[in-house]
Amino acid sequence: MILGIETSCDETASALVSADGEVLASVVSSQADLHARFGGVVPEIASRRHLELVTPVVREALAEAGATLADVDRIAVTQGPGLVGALLVGLAAAKGMAWARRLPLVPVDHLRGHVASLYLQPDPLEPPFLCLLASGGHTLLLDIRDHASHAILGTTIDDAAGEAFDKGARLLGLGYPGGAELDRLAAHGDPTAYEFPVARVPGLDFSFSGVKTALLYATKELSEDELAARRADLAASYQRAIVRALVERVSEAAAQTGAKRIAIVGGVAANSALRAALPEAKAAALEYCTDNAAMIASAGRYVEAVPYPRYLALDAYASAEV
Repeated sequence: MILGIETSCDETASALVSADGEVLASVVSSQADLHARFGGVVPEIASRRHLELVTPVVREALAEAGATLADVDRIAVTQGPGLVGALLVGLAAAKGMAWARRLPLVPVDHLRGHVASLYLQPDPLEPPFLCLLASGGHTLLLDIRDHASHAILGTTIDDAAGEAFDKGARLLGLGYPGGAELDRLAAHGDPTAYEFPVARVPGLDFSFSGVKTALLYATKELSEDELAARRADLAASYQRAIVRALVERVSEAAAQTGAKRIAIVGGVAANSALRAALPEAKAAALEYCTDNAAMIASAGRYVEAVPYPRYLALDAYASAEV
């Protein structure tokens, strides 16, 4: 049994996963309401909230699984990338529990965790496959060769897709978290009402700064009443441009690599338009698209554990190329 802990941003999460990928418990405590008034995550506030929540969340996960720490064989924890203060809370908690029980500890890269969400029961996807990882902080095209290795085929040269969704939502005056709000509003709009640009950059990389700027100019040209009337059309057209950019790159990568299977993971994988545009792709289950600890525990099955007590020297990292 693997105990997973995730505190990379504004979700405090813990999960228990079996050696074959069955999720025995998964608990996520979101701080969305806490950060909504600021329109985004405030790192210091997130770190302090993690301090309050990490122990109760672990206890709840153990209770949900009908287990205790004595039943745990290893502990997997997000080491990075993410907000360093937030990461250090989870890392310290994992070190303490592992040290107390003399358990091995598995430091997990958050982005590898997103990919490992595809390996969970009841319908695990086995490598090789082409994977689009799109979240608030990252947009990557990955050639997944096996459970422990991959090659980066493309990345964003500016904003991540999730960041573009969130910034677009703010421009439209929507609530937080913005990506989900924009997706809901777009369902009531005309995606062809506005022709937003889809950036063409060399290779298989992405760029989303141009479409964000185009939305900014489009909103500035409207009065408050006009913006209110056209908000749904703007959201639908903006979403369509971002999804087109993602789908076109996925198609190009599949053609170049000869990939037979495609997968999408990360927070943006929950977007309804993206899922509809890639019906043949294996998408992570909705509850495992956004940050969670089940994916971290899943990744912990394929990452070498650090034995007691060597992991006490581990540190968190804010950014890394997976």
